Amino acid sequence: MVFGREGDFFTFLAKNLLLVCTQNNLLPLTGDYIVTYSRVMDDDAVFKALADPTRRKLLDKLYTTGGLTQGQLEEGLGMTRFGVAKHLRILEEANLVITQRSGRQKLHYLNAVPIRRIHDRWIDKYTAHKSSALLDLQKNLEEEDS
Repeated sequence: MVFGREGDFFTFLAKNLLLVCTQNNLLPLTGDYIVTYSRVMDDDAVFKALADPTRRKLLDKLYTTGGLTQGQLEEGLGMTRFGVAKHLRILEEANLVITQRSGRQKLHYLNAVPIRRIHDRWIDKYTAHKSSALLDLQKNLEEEDS
């Protein structure tokens, strides 16, 4: 039996039958990406959301000042209200933005947990000691050339 961990899901490969194990049940993988793999592949939505510079600007605004309305987020972007709404929807689907209703207003807050998960999963393993040592060497050599 071969297994690997992806978030809080385990995948098992046993006798050519691939299953996703949640806390209480086993789900057979159907080959239908949307149905079966959507929760396992959360990193894809985060990468997609972070790939756009406008969405990164929105996240930067929410990092500095949380609890902004869509109108406040629109300021300085030069986009229509619908364009900003589309970007916010993608950020919400990636769980990077959390909303809270306050009367008639919808307040947006940054959720940095998915970014941290990406960092721990994809970046930490490439920032090992050897990589850091090579970067320090490059920096020192570039400073000597200056």
